[in-house]
Amino acid sequence: MTGDREMRLALIRQRHTPFGGAERFLDRAMGALRARGVAITLIARRWEGGCDGLETVRCDPWHLGRWWRDVAFARCVHARLAERRFDLVQSHERIPGCDLYRAGDGVHAEWLEQRGRARGRVARWLDGINPFHRHLLNQERLLFEHADLKAVICNSRMVRAEILARFRIAPEKLVVIYSGVDLERFHPETRARERDAARAGWGIAPHETLLLFVGSGFERKGVPALLTALAGLDRATRLVVVGRDKAQGRMEGLARRLGVADRVLFTGGRRDVVPCYAAADAVVLPTLYDPFPNVALEAMAMGLPLVTTFKCGAVDLIDHGVNGLLGDALDLATLTRNLQSLDDAAYRVALGRAARETVVGLSLETMSARLMELYQGLLTRGAGC
Repeated sequence: MTGDREMRLALIRQRHTPFGGAERFLDRAMGALRARGVAITLIARRWEGGCDGLETVRCDPWHLGRWWRDVAFARCVHARLAERRFDLVQSHERIPGCDLYRAGDGVHAEWLEQRGRARGRVARWLDGINPFHRHLLNQERLLFEHADLKAVICNSRMVRAEILARFRIAPEKLVVIYSGVDLERFHPETRARERDAARAGWGIAPHETLLLFVGSGFERKGVPALLTALAGLDRATRLVVVGRDKAQGRMEGLARRLGVADRVLFTGGRRDVVPCYAAADAVVLPTLYDPFPNVALEAMAMGLPLVTTFKCGAVDLIDHGVNGLLGDALDLATLTRNLQSLDDAAYRVALGRAARETVVGLSLETMSARLMELYQGLLTRGAGC
């Protein structure tokens, strides 16, 4: 609160959909903060659900192409902010000049570096001269080094270290606040209760090991590597890919070429992913780069083993072989071995139990309390737009 009235918080996100991890974070954060009496205004280009009862302001100027879209949106946001007064403005987009930035998308320069490892020389050169990438890199620098920036919310220690290594920014501005997870909704008992029905709905036999991938951005999150690894696993291992992505057709083609199409199901986006977790034996995110996906927290809260990489922010929480499994995104042999080890049901159970214990302190209430502590501290020091 600010004195005897509600805190007024503006949240900025270009597009709000029911399927994206960043949007799921926003939904959860907004709900938790509103429960604490914070008045929230969402400024967005467009949204699809998740905003019932929430004040929304549309910023959707005409544009042509990604660069123009981002520039026009940023200008529109600043115009709307000039019309109203908020105690704090928190952007989830690379827009310089706001009080807070949540680095949920990580560091674009780091993503390009990691993607470059997996691509040929020509593709890396094209990334280097791509005007949109150059625009984002410039926006990042302006954002992180802007005099008006009061704090950056990092969703992992990995991202905090990347920002410190690349930009001139005071370390005290970088605050790690992990996303919260609904520990009652995502619970091992839910898996036990819904497992048989969820697997039957997909035609998964009780004896089959079911690997689950959840997310959009199939290239970035490692679906090609996962399909390739699947080809080296026992035929009793199945894979379900949940997520809406324009690359789905290409991934289905790759599955056919690898001879695993009969063991892979692409479901598209799902609003409710709990039944997906209930059916699964493990969640696999062999990502090239991911700051910290909500999927990782949800899987661990459900008591599922998480198989991921050193460039996923979940590495903050994973003790390899104890509560999850790790490897390099380009190390296909290690990924295959990690997945083969999950044929041992007792090992899967032990990993999943430890995973649940790891995240029991990362509730939505803990997240909102950390956010409120940060906001109050900034207001006490006289922050505001």
